[in-house]
Amino acid sequence: MLLLTLVLAHLIADFYMQTDEMVLDKMKNIKKHIGHHFLVNLLVLVGFLLFYFNDVSELKNIILTLLFIVGTHLVVDLLKIKLLDRVNINKEENLKRLGFFLLDQLLHFLSILLACKLFLGIDITIIHNLILHDGGLSTVNTTLFILIIFILATSVAGHMIKILLGSFPNHLLTFEGKYVFKNDQQEDYFANRISGKRGLTEEYNYTIFSKHDLSRGKLIGYIERLLVLVLTYYSAYPAIGFIVAAKSIARFKQMDDRDWAEYFLLGTLASMFIGLLLGILLREVLM
Repeated sequence: MLLLTLVLAHLIADFYMQTDEMVLDKMKNIKKHIGHHFLVNLLVLVGFLLFYFNDVSELKNIILTLLFIVGTHLVVDLLKIKLLDRVNINKEENLKRLGFFLLDQLLHFLSILLACKLFLGIDITIIHNLILHDGGLSTVNTTLFILIIFILATSVAGHMIKILLGSFPNHLLTFEGKYVFKNDQQEDYFANRISGKRGLTEEYNYTIFSKHDLSRGKLIGYIERLLVLVLTYYSAYPAIGFIVAAKSIARFKQMDDRDWAEYFLLGTLASMFIGLLLGILLREVLM
């Protein structure tokens, strides 16, 4: 239970307590970010010390666990920042950025496992020993595991897809129409002195675009992945096709734009893939 709680605390600190501004300039906000991790891990470990360990001698191990998790998180984050600066990934290399993100999260997860093994004596040789209890998940572990899967399917998956798509959504515009205005100015001065009517005509062309509401798209993505997750859990795979059909119908007119169609296809496929994987994982663990 402690392991799952520490993983949940990490996800909360990384994806709910870290703002977009902190992500854009992580070096500037590194102290605040590490402070968030220190706080949530401290609350978790102190809670376990008070309600489960009931032994003052465990305080040393709790402190060492806290310092190890927070310290390794700081080291990994600093190495990631330095490595990204050295590699100098451009805005088009989204797969590389996604790879760095996944490696970063994997190292954080491994540091939590290692801390639990070194200081708390939790067996991590077999993955089932981390969460199984008497042949199945306990009620508390089931709740914690479902919460972790929920965060992975919403915030974590959304961040992954955002990295994969890069800055492309910010430049997507919907064509609304083209308008032409004419301004005719008659010059009476010329009309009085020269035969025939003279004037000046000015023509203005306006092309109207509107940006997509990305917040609605983000919410749609959350609901989509959760639906795919639940349908996969119950092996209702044909129903997943209706989700894709519904999205396609809603965006049918925009499919004429090739850029938009590619963006839609990439985002949908990535979202479906993550939802399917998490649904299969949830089913294999809980059933």
